[in-house]
Amino acid sequence: MNFIDISHIHKQFANHHALKDVSFSIEKGVVFGLLGPNGAGKTTLIRILNQITAPDSGEVLFEGRPLQRSDIQRIGYLPEERGLYKKMEVGEQALYLAQLKGLEKADAEQKLHYWFNKFDINNWWNRKVEELSKGMQQKIQFITTIIHEPEFLIFDEPFSGFDPINTNLLKDEILELKQRGTTIILSTHNMASVEEICDRIVLIDNGRNILEGNILDIKKQFKDNIFELEIEDSADTFGSQHPAGITILSQKRQHTHLHCTIKLQDSLTIKEFLHYCIEKYELHSFKEILPSMNDIFINQVKNNTFEDHE
Repeated sequence: MNFIDISHIHKQFANHHALKDVSFSIEKGVVFGLLGPNGAGKTTLIRILNQITAPDSGEVLFEGRPLQRSDIQRIGYLPEERGLYKKMEVGEQALYLAQLKGLEKADAEQKLHYWFNKFDINNWWNRKVEELSKGMQQKIQFITTIIHEPEFLIFDEPFSGFDPINTNLLKDEILELKQRGTTIILSTHNMASVEEICDRIVLIDNGRNILEGNILDIKKQFKDNIFELEIEDSADTFGSQHPAGITILSQKRQHTHLHCTIKLQDSLTIKEFLHYCIEKYELHSFKEILPSMNDIFINQVKNNTFEDHE
C-alpha cells in the first residue's frame, strides 16, 4: 500500500485551472521530488495536502483512506516563504511553535536545544528573528517543522538562502529523516539536489503531470547514446578510420591520453564499438553519459505542447 495516493485532482480558481487531472503515488519512507516551473500547480497541490484548500474533484488517500483534518498533526510543512515573527526572540518563537505542534514545554525546550546545538545556532536563542540572515531563518523554520517528528514532511525550496556548506548540512538531515522512515516531498528548482537525494519524482507543467518515475529510470529513458572514453594514443585525434556510426563530440589530450566524448548511432552497438576500441587502442575507461535532471526538466517543459480541450 502506498503512503500517499493522489488521484485525479482538479482545482480551479476563477478562470485559472491550476490542477488538471493530476495523479501519482508516493511510497512510504522515500524522498519524492515535486518538480515543475513557476506556476505549474505545485503550490496548489501542496496546499491541498496540507488541507489549506480542497480539490474541486479527485481525492488524496493517506495510508489508503481519505485524508482527514486529524492527519495534520502527522504532517510537517516548510514553506518557501518565511513564516517567523520578526520582533520575537528566536528561542521564544521556536518554543511557541513547538507547543503548537503538541509538545509539552519541557519536552519542546529539550528537543529545541538539541537541534540548536546540532545546527550550531544556540547563541541565537535570545536574539530577535529580524537579526537573522535568510539562511539562519530557514534553519529555525526547518527545526520547527520537524520538531514534532511527523511521519510526512513537505519541504518547499528548503535550500533557499543557504551557502553550499549549510545546503549539504540540510541534505544530510533530510536523508537521515528518510532513514528513520519519514516520507518526504521535496519541491525545488535545484535539480542537482533532486539527483542527490530524491528516489522518485513527478514533473508538473501547466497543471498536469507530464513525467513520473524513478530518477535513474528517467535518466535512462532519455539517454542519447553518448559515451566518454579515455585511450592511450599518440595521435592527435581519435582514429580517423573508426567505423561508421560514430559522431565525435569532443576530444582533449592529456599527455599520451586522449579523452573523447562520442555519440553512437543506432547502426553501431556498444559491443561492436568496444571491440573496435580494444583492438585498436589501450582503453583506460569507458562510461555512458546520462542526461542530467536539469536537461530533462528543461526539455520536457519546453516540448510540452499539451493542448487543453476543455
